[in-house]
Amino acid sequence: MTSPAHRALRLTVYAGENDTWHHKPLYSEIVHRAHAAGLAGASVFRGIEGFGASSRIHTSRLLSLSEDLPVAVIVVDTEERVRAFLPQLDELTGEALEACEAVPLRTASRPAGGGGPAGGAPGTDTADPDPEGKKSL
Repeated sequence: MTSPAHRALRLTVYAGENDTWHHKPLYSEIVHRAHAAGLAGASVFRGIEGFGASSRIHTSRLLSLSEDLPVAVIVVDTEERVRAFLPQLDELTGEALEACEAVPLRTASRPAGGGGPAGGAPGTDTADPDPEGKKSL
């Protein structure tokens, strides 16, 4: 089952993998602060190529290996909670780019018993748990 869509805010912070806050990776500090603030979720995604304010292209290609690949930290929660978190980022992010956008938020609930799509062991259910082809996030 999927809950009805709710309005949420997705905050994306774009930074470099080598950006730090007090000798700790910036992306890690953002995730830990989001967790401490009780936000619904945060994830870090490492890019394979990109450029930012410096206009220098960073890439993971073999001939031009970069140790400062782009990262995106994505935080999702209600608009009120994300906006309340933004002042904490002001002291952290410096030149990092922040983007906020309204998104519909749907959560999937698992049936009692856990495990796979229908509550059994993963891969043991033969019934299609999503007969209409609608996947939830």
